Amino acid sequence: MYLKQLSLLNYKNISDKSFDFNEKINCFVGKNGKGKTNILDAIFHLSYGKSYFNPLAVQNIKHDEDFFLIDGTFSKNEKSEQIACSLKRGQKKVLKRNNKIYEKLSDHVGFIPLVIISPSDTNLISEGSDVRRKFIDSVISTLDNSYLNELIQYNKLVAQRNALLKYFALNQSFDNETLSIYNEQIIPIGTNIFEKRKQFLEDFIPIFQKYYQLITDNAENVQLVYSSNLFESTFEELLSNNINKDRALQYTSVGVHKDDLSFEIDNYPIKKFGSQGQQKSFLIALKLAQFDFIKQQSGVLPILLFDDIFDKLDESRVQKIVAMVNDDVFGQIFISDTHVERTEAIIKSTHQSYAIFQL
Repeated sequence: MYLKQLSLLNYKNISDKSFDFNEKINCFVGKNGKGKTNILDAIFHLSYGKSYFNPLAVQNIKHDEDFFLIDGTFSKNEKSEQIACSLKRGQKKVLKRNNKIYEKLSDHVGFIPLVIISPSDTNLISEGSDVRRKFIDSVISTLDNSYLNELIQYNKLVAQRNALLKYFALNQSFDNETLSIYNEQIIPIGTNIFEKRKQFLEDFIPIFQKYYQLITDNAENVQLVYSSNLFESTFEELLSNNINKDRALQYTSVGVHKDDLSFEIDNYPIKKFGSQGQQKSFLIALKLAQFDFIKQQSGVLPILLFDDIFDKLDESRVQKIVAMVNDDVFGQIFISDTHVERTEAIIKSTHQSYAIFQL
């Protein structure tokens, strides 16, 4: 699977651009602010139906314009697939496959598998548990559409349960029967989400550790530790035991929406005890493991986006990635960089076909 052509109209700082791509390596080079990362984000958009960098869709429309349009032609299973994503101010986003509009954006997730490695991945280490949950959820959803639908349903039910708890507090009332209607729906869906996350991490962690050791030459032991209330009690027990706390807080304080994933190096949190180099290696290993996991489970080589990573890596780590390209570990790759000479030198050392786009 690969992206053959891409057209952008009024997307972020890009007025109108079109590209014909190489099916192996494609590089965007130019000074900062020229739109390199925006092109990668547009490709991400066609895979996930949203921006990787900006959650507010309307902010992806170019200033003083009324809409954006991203149009891509992919080759998948020797068939041509056209994916288009557009948004008009004040309207809903539209995602199309071969001119047919998706009723739900979630139906498209997983059709074009893609992994991005970017400097902004440091959020996974520095920010709260919701960012790490989203990472787990995005990998599972790529391979299991029913999981994504369960997640959407679970979040809706928790929001409704929270609204009910607020209503009880506001009216100084309580109705356990009404609350139990939400509990009965939340329990099976939440339990299923927990089981799928647990199984995913059992399969994923060895792949992640393999890549970390490969990148760092077995420098340290790293671990991903999944924490969830559901390791201690059933979902039913959790909701029952925490009802007084939930009433006082006016929201649901336990459940899979509180899960976290600890990033550890030699059994210590990498956020506090890992050097910048160790953190970079950790995140790249995490994303390469995501790539490998999707490839193993789906049989499709995901598209891989490297956003400005050569700037942040020492030569030995760059060589390790180049070696993987040489061994045909990856499929189609997109790279953004500020240095033409550096990029060309790295790409030539892969002995693969490539295209360079100067912006």
